[in-house]
Amino acid sequence: MPELITDPDDQRIADYRALTDVELRTKWEPPNGLFIAEGELVIHRALRAGYEMRSALVDEKRVDQLTGLPPASPLYAASPSVLQSITGFHVHRGILASFHRKPPRPVAEVLAGARRIAVLEGLNTHTNLGALFRSAAALGMDAVILSPDCADPLYRRAVRVSMGEVFAIPYAKSDDWPGTLSRIGEAGFTLLAMTPAADAVPLSSLTPAQRDRPALMLGAEGPGLTRRALAASDVRVVIPMHNEVDSLNVATAAALAFYELTR
Repeated sequence: MPELITDPDDQRIADYRALTDVELRTKWEPPNGLFIAEGELVIHRALRAGYEMRSALVDEKRVDQLTGLPPASPLYAASPSVLQSITGFHVHRGILASFHRKPPRPVAEVLAGARRIAVLEGLNTHTNLGALFRSAAALGMDAVILSPDCADPLYRRAVRVSMGEVFAIPYAKSDDWPGTLSRIGEAGFTLLAMTPAADAVPLSSLTPAQRDRPALMLGAEGPGLTRRALAASDVRVVIPMHNEVDSLNVATAAALAFYELTR
């Protein structure tokens, strides 16, 4: 039976407090080795991926609808108004769960098991990051490497937008940038830098050798890849634009490029 929560300040549900405060959550979740999953589909995908649940917090009206949660994990229930006071938003999916994070993977380990990878520099928008992970999983990419200033793939919004596919794609966050780019090249990948620069070649014109083990580099919206990242690349590539449009949303561009590289 779930334990009923009536006080938003109850310490038993501290994991779920102020979920809309990005700065607070960023300072709280990674240092404490946890992340939050929202919705039954995402929660079950986290469980299938081997993440250990710390607890779950559910709308009291939804308790009887839940299936497949680990019986040993605490289950808390609250009214919608109390849930909103705790989290800072209306929990319309009806359930949240707190999970233990797994130890970070070394870059070398992630590269060793991959043939096609995405390399992200400075992507700090959680919705874009989540959408990109979902596309990577759906379109045949094997892994993702992130620069130190990228957003957290396990932040709640990124996990939700990815529909839990962030759990399906191995990833590693580099602590040596742009030095990691050299190591990616040394591992046998061709570094393909996405850029609207005049000397970029259309993705569709890449040679079979350049497609064999691609490492697709994508930068943040607006600034794009840094000069140092571009200098480390082997080939500059572009998706041809029409109607004087200069660029696409980074998650959209990534999806198109993933499809082109894996077809």
